[in-house]
Amino acid sequence: MSFLVNRRRLLQTASSAIVMGSAPLRAGKAAAQSAGQLKAVVGGGGFGKAIVEAFVKPFEAESGVKVTAITDDMSGAQIAAMVASKNITVDTIVRSQASALELSRAGQLEPIDYSIFKKEELANIADYCKKPFGFGPYVYSWNLVFNTKRLASGQPRPNSWTDFWDVKRFPGIRTLASGQFGTAGPWEEALLADGVPPNKLYPLDIDRAFASLDKIKPHIRKWWTSGAEILQIMQSEAADLAQSYDGRALTLIDQGRPIEIVRNQAKLTWDYWVIPKGSPNVANAQRFLEFTSRADRQAAFAQLWPQAPSNSAAYKLIPDQTARKLATHPDYLSNSIILDAAWYGEVGPDGQSNVQRLVQRWNDWILR
Repeated sequence: MSFLVNRRRLLQTASSAIVMGSAPLRAGKAAAQSAGQLKAVVGGGGFGKAIVEAFVKPFEAESGVKVTAITDDMSGAQIAAMVASKNITVDTIVRSQASALELSRAGQLEPIDYSIFKKEELANIADYCKKPFGFGPYVYSWNLVFNTKRLASGQPRPNSWTDFWDVKRFPGIRTLASGQFGTAGPWEEALLADGVPPNKLYPLDIDRAFASLDKIKPHIRKWWTSGAEILQIMQSEAADLAQSYDGRALTLIDQGRPIEIVRNQAKLTWDYWVIPKGSPNVANAQRFLEFTSRADRQAAFAQLWPQAPSNSAAYKLIPDQTARKLATHPDYLSNSIILDAAWYGEVGPDGQSNVQRLVQRWNDWILR
């Protein structure tokens, strides 16, 4: 299971469980569906509820299509198995970048029909969110965050990964994401801390990244592995400086906790809606993806769940107080970096992908 999907599952556990017409994902011959139906895996908890309110219900009202919102998780391996057996039980599902790329390379996804999207909407959507194999309706970020109580009045605030690595100027307990999953880790942050310009990060210099991590390793109390874990670390004030998803930090800020997000050098990432190859309702799935591209729908979603719109026109419809909490706000974009998932999936002459190479290197490094 990909780390980013695991992130969302654990994020959902912080919200109350909900039931939204959930349908089990089970083996067996897929029943033929009428032209007026769609099965969409929306996720559970508050995330899934926001998907239903912002996208599913309005789509049903406009199109007349009956959507079954499935809250069960489904892995990339399950999707691949469905496609291989021609037993497709869902029509569309959100996948992480890495998972969507892997499924696409294996020929297991339908191409997205962008000809049915509104040109004025597409013109405002970031290129990285509109790929042939998937459409990204929201963006989130990895950020440097810190506990404001631990900084004396008038003391400089950390504003870069170089500052995070500077333990003399900014003393305190630190936590970073684990690199054990390969696709998600402190790689870009380590290189930025070592002076690599943001526009020169890729291809990642793995040796240089680990040399940089060597410097900060003695000062890391915990290498966290999930969104729930970093939330707990920040809630309990067990770290003074941290790497965190922006949504986790925002949750605490909204609760009045002494947490501040640094938007400089934020690492932007996103998920894709994808359509499994052979979906029995591919036409309705295409229509649904088009619907999620609209500025008004993305604006509604952003106000229900702290994920930033991929359609920049949505910001015209979001109150400024909310807009400034979101990763793709125009004031933040020029100082952010865009995660290059394609690099992680590249395979070298040795037959190993960069993800595999990072996992092996991490497993050796963390034990030293």
